[in-house]
Amino acid sequence: MAFSGIGDMFYVLLEMICVVIVVAYLITRTKSFTEVLEGAVTWKGQAILILLFGALSIYGTESGITIAGATANVRDLGPMVGGLSCGPVVGLGAGLIGAAYRFSLGGFTAVPCTVATILAGLLGGLIFLAAGRKFIGMYGAVLFAAGMEMLHMGLTLLLCQPFEQALAVVEEVAIPMIVANTIGVFIFSFIIGNLITERQTKAERDTYLQELERKKAELRIARDIQMSFLPDRLPEIPGLELAALSLPAKEVGGDFYDAIPLSGNRTAFVIADVAGKGVPAALFMALSRTVLRANAQVPRSAREAVSEANTLIAEDAKSGMFVTLFYAVVDPAEKTLAYVNAGHNPPLLFRSGGGRPVKLKGTGIIIGVMPDAEYREETIRLESGDLLLLYTDGVTEAINSAEEQFGEERLIETVMRSRDLPPAEIVGRVRDAVMQFSGDEPQFDDQTLMVIRVV
Repeated sequence: MAFSGIGDMFYVLLEMICVVIVVAYLITRTKSFTEVLEGAVTWKGQAILILLFGALSIYGTESGITIAGATANVRDLGPMVGGLSCGPVVGLGAGLIGAAYRFSLGGFTAVPCTVATILAGLLGGLIFLAAGRKFIGMYGAVLFAAGMEMLHMGLTLLLCQPFEQALAVVEEVAIPMIVANTIGVFIFSFIIGNLITERQTKAERDTYLQELERKKAELRIARDIQMSFLPDRLPEIPGLELAALSLPAKEVGGDFYDAIPLSGNRTAFVIADVAGKGVPAALFMALSRTVLRANAQVPRSAREAVSEANTLIAEDAKSGMFVTLFYAVVDPAEKTLAYVNAGHNPPLLFRSGGGRPVKLKGTGIIIGVMPDAEYREETIRLESGDLLLLYTDGVTEAINSAEEQFGEERLIETVMRSRDLPPAEIVGRVRDAVMQFSGDEPQFDDQTLMVIRVV
């Protein structure tokens, strides 16, 4: 269509830009274009892109503005973007389609316009190869578009005669052509850049999620391995009723309990809490449990078993971690309990006659700090109906929304209300009381309980 005013020219070019925005979005969302971004180029995909960018080039010719026998348009846009984003095959193919259509229309500038359209696709494709088969980005693409249209104007001056008429055409169409094509390339570049960023973000997210899932799977395996260190079920011991529960704050934790059969129908009961949480605590827990269990098997007193375990653990504890531990040897026949409390929360002994529980307080420092630490052994008499509660600080230090701790008093009250129930139900009542108290607050520390009743 022919126009005489600069304002009319820019109005029509604005209409073309609006169409370019829609076309750019649709082309970049095609499967064929996505394959190019992924580096999975196929002949079928390239053929589709050649047709799409070629059709854009034809549209650029048809929607142009005729001035002094020449057309200001965005015919070079399709081949340029096709070459810059998809390579020389697509760029050249689209250029040939656009060039053939333009040449068939004839006119004063038919030859330079035809040559420029082919070069636009070819040079864009060569830049794609030089960039490592990647899109060069917005700024590089816009500079290329401006340079390409300047080359187009130069070809017009070089190939069209008479020169005066060619110069008049260039003076009229140079600015609209350069502006329109650079804006068109800018639009494509902006959309392609966003698409590339979007795909990179998605790829990074997928990689992160895969890594996260892998780590979760490893932690599940670690949890299974750690839980295998705890007794599948507590042994049946004549004269005693037992129950225990351990709830790690994370997939794995540092609490553990054990019931170790000893000679003379005695049993060693252990509850321990490794400093920290997660995998480091779980590893240190495995070390501590293994060393303690191995030492318990050798005939010796509770004090000697704990002292020897402390020496071995302290010598091997280069990480600075430590463990609080309560170790008790129960003889049901003699109804005695000999214990060592290495910095652990004092277990609560509820006597059969009722009243406040007796606290089995510390008899030595935590395990793993000093290889030559001294431990004292205490022995108490047990009576039928006595109830011993062993627990870790994750129980009493559980908090609610007001940041209040569950505390020892609530623990004592809970056990006193349910002390006539079987040990398993007492453990359940304590667990439920702690959970109800905490509400929606997350569990921040491992929680372990053991109940021993003398029958």
